[in-house]
Amino acid sequence: MKIAITGKGGVGKTTLASTLAWIFSKDHNVFAIDVDPDMNLATSLGVHENIIPISSMRKLIKERTGVDSGTSFGEVFKMNPKISDLPDKLSYDYKGDGSLKLMVMGTVEKGGEGCVCPATVLLKALLRNIIVKKEEIVILDMEAGIEHLGRRTAESVDLMVIVVEPGLKSIETAERIKKLAEDIGVKKVVAILNKYSSNYEKDFVENKLSSLNINLIGSIPMDKHVIISDMEGTPLIKHENSVVLESMKNIAKNLKKII
Repeated sequence: MKIAITGKGGVGKTTLASTLAWIFSKDHNVFAIDVDPDMNLATSLGVHENIIPISSMRKLIKERTGVDSGTSFGEVFKMNPKISDLPDKLSYDYKGDGSLKLMVMGTVEKGGEGCVCPATVLLKALLRNIIVKKEEIVILDMEAGIEHLGRRTAESVDLMVIVVEPGLKSIETAERIKKLAEDIGVKKVVAILNKYSSNYEKDFVENKLSSLNINLIGSIPMDKHVIISDMEGTPLIKHENSVVLESMKNIAKNLKKII
């Protein structure tokens, strides 16, 4: 099961991704992968150790592609670097038993490098290897918006989950994501409503999504525990009385039924 979680910025993708990763890891081995340049997935899981993004590992990038990550345009490098051994080597073992591994991809920060550079090639090859060849459940915390779809980053996932919140802007983003997801061959696209505070908001979003032929598979209400966990730097899973946590457990069950 390979799931990409996406949506407009600020809708709660990272909280959902981290919590689902933990829920699934109770019965399965899971790779939780931070593909968002903001790189907040580790913090959402309550990890405060300094995890070096793979995009910053210049020695590794040079070793695998043949040139330094800061190479000038036009320099020849390997477009298909060896990466089969890297997922296990570069992941953080969250529980210490291999059931939940965290990987932080990072982003190419040097201006002018563009989309075709050693670092980007290595990241894409590594991500594709994990999605296509790994048997573990893979949960991708994608960057906000739709740019990653245009770069075909998530083309091999089983399911695209769009997180929406009450409001037309979020729904408009969901519509664009669905269109681009279909363009790159993602056959299953569903939505999850987050941060709703009334049945009116829930019905509004469900009706709008239905008109776009996007199935709403779960809804998550507003809950103070999400704010508290963020302020404390603790994972939501520590807040056992949270209605959000219960909602996400139900969503996890629904996801298993879909895939």
